[in-house]
Amino acid sequence: MITLRYFASLRETIGHSVAQINIFEPHTVLSLWRLANPTLALPENILTAVNMDYVSLTHPVKNGDEVAFFPPVTGG
Repeated sequence: MITLRYFASLRETIGHSVAQINIFEPHTVLSLWRLANPTLALPENILTAVNMDYVSLTHPVKNGDEVAFFPPVTGG
């Protein structure tokens, strides 16, 4: 089982901050997003982390991992 965490505006868009998903084949961060959110496009410039380490969208994901999605942050 993989734990997905959504932060800030992503949490509001998706409607929850935490989800869990079972996978039975290899996935990357990007393919996991598509599996968990089939009707939502991945926002541009999103930050992703696996087990608290920032990773690219092509990073492999395995059962037991925690995957976090952070929207881009702007400041002024």
